Amino acid sequence: MTTMAIDNKDKKVLNVPHLRFPKFSGEWEICKVSELLDFYSTNSLSWEQLEYGEKAMMNLHYGLIHVGLPTMVDLRRDKLPNVKEGNMPKNFELCKEGDVAFADASEDTNEVAKVIELFNLDNKDIVCGLHTIHGRDNKNKTVVGFKGYAFSSSAFHNQIRRIAQGTKIYSISTKNFSECYVGIPSKAEQTKIATLLRLIDERIATQNKIIEDLKKLKSAISKQVFAQEPNGWSRLDTLFSKGKAGGTPTSTNKEYYNGEIPFLSINDITKQGKYVRYTENHLSQSGLENSSAWVVPKYSLIMSMYASVGLVTINEIPITTSQAMFAMQLKDKDLLDYLYYYLSYFKYRHIHKYLETGTQSNINADIVRGIMIPTYGHSRNMEIASTLQDIDVKIDNELSVLKLFNRQKNYLLSQMFI
Repeated sequence: MTTMAIDNKDKKVLNVPHLRFPKFSGEWEICKVSELLDFYSTNSLSWEQLEYGEKAMMNLHYGLIHVGLPTMVDLRRDKLPNVKEGNMPKNFELCKEGDVAFADASEDTNEVAKVIELFNLDNKDIVCGLHTIHGRDNKNKTVVGFKGYAFSSSAFHNQIRRIAQGTKIYSISTKNFSECYVGIPSKAEQTKIATLLRLIDERIATQNKIIEDLKKLKSAISKQVFAQEPNGWSRLDTLFSKGKAGGTPTSTNKEYYNGEIPFLSINDITKQGKYVRYTENHLSQSGLENSSAWVVPKYSLIMSMYASVGLVTINEIPITTSQAMFAMQLKDKDLLDYLYYYLSYFKYRHIHKYLETGTQSNINADIVRGIMIPTYGHSRNMEIASTLQDIDVKIDNELSVLKLFNRQKNYLLSQMFI
């Protein structure tokens, strides 16, 4: 039977979350975090003192809290580095199941005090390392699996954002936890909340694996088809009617910017992928006229020559670019997808052979023009492009599902805690 959560937004009762499972009533206990948790000293081992694959004691580095580990760490599947021989810390407290670790610093206030909870240690020895705060509920007020989500909630992080110290780098210390509070329900309600969120996390992990496997499939198919002997080769510049780099108006002249003409950046391509539909930055007509930028017609092929060298995209809107990008209007639009997929393959398999070294590695327009494109015959070229496009569509669909799961989790974190 499906049980529906109860919305408490309009209730007069204090100290209850907006969203709650049915059959639970009564107010939550409000605890000062410094009274809920006891804190333990951590070590300062750097990445150079850690390694993966050994059976030595494991070390939780703050970087893994920011990127790499789920909220609930389960060492039956999650990986932590080991302390290299000769680097064992002298004084340490081994972690226990249910312990939490906060990252104590970040350039982003949303990432300060990002937390993981050690859900299952799998009988392994673990210590908390550099830039972490190691906390434990010795008073047994919480169940294993609840604290990680409570400290990931909007209610908790809104408090952290108010007290985080710093200008470029924001940080917290154990002293700050005397200014923070967290709501604690009955253990039965904690278990219900933690189980729901953990199941969503597991589904998110499965969804990420589906996407990762599809990307591997696409890469393997690209490698297999483009490694075959082609019928012939064509220089890239024989396939486009116009191809040239863009330009950047003088950055100090504000009149050249914030107009109506889309101005492409690497960040736009990284965010949107194969098709660019909008840009963060725009030029004015004056900026266009006073630079070597040109309006690239929609459904052209654009390659980055500097940052993220070889990255390609297709613009679905008329667009301008900087001199760091080379845009191409194709003679035959039927080749658009095929060339996109071949050049994407070329970036990862061959572009390194052409890099010019300097302050940063790059390629130039002559190199782009001279890239040799294999042809397998028109129908085979279209078949290759169609196969890879079908996988891309599947990846996009699965990414949309992932986005929905993450949105659902974030909504629950904002509504089910106080």
